Amino acid sequence: MSTSAPAAALEESPPRETIFFGPFDVSTQVFYSTQHSFALVNIKPLLPGHVLVCPKQPHQRLTGLSSAELVDLFAAVQVVQRMLAAHYFSEHGDGEADGKAEAVLSRGSFNLAIQDGPEAGQTVPHVHVHVLPRIRGATAKDASSEGDALYEKMADEPGNVGGAQWDAAASVGENGTQDPRFGSRPRPGGQFPRIEDAARAARSMEEMEAEATMFREALARVLS
Repeated sequence: MSTSAPAAALEESPPRETIFFGPFDVSTQVFYSTQHSFALVNIKPLLPGHVLVCPKQPHQRLTGLSSAELVDLFAAVQVVQRMLAAHYFSEHGDGEADGKAEAVLSRGSFNLAIQDGPEAGQTVPHVHVHVLPRIRGATAKDASSEGDALYEKMADEPGNVGGAQWDAAASVGENGTQDPRFGSRPRPGGQFPRIEDAARAARSMEEMEAEATMFREALARVLS
């Protein structure tokens, strides 16, 4: 399987279109563009290769995407994953895929995350998929730890994408006021409570089956 994207989809310099991520013009940060989606480098990456993939329409929530936009978004995520794998996981480290894409992908891992709404830590009101390569022997999860510090960083200031975009775009004017187009500086959030796995008791089969019944009934109401 080829890891390269169609030549027509790759962004050139200067970019051929103006692209906004929420209120921010990110045209020069975009490296991949499709009919409905785009991928951009992260102004505040948590790890090397941490990029974002977004729909071109500024939907605030994942449920706002049409079927065509949703398919296109995750197809773009796959293309970006293969590119990052070829660049970071390749034995040569030169950005070239050495062998089948699946073999290169197996040499590392990825975190994929969507903070769907401000209560989940979304600091730019525009759906975006975080794609983070975990490089074996370099940026992989600490094997000696039960948890992964990456999640705490994503929900705190290190992962505050909106705050970093705001800092770069909302320049101070001559009168000392911030550009009103960007509002106030977004704050990070969406942290999970710190609960160790050992403290979480497994539920009984009866409890899980009762919840499954409840969700089937709720789903039937939504789909009716």
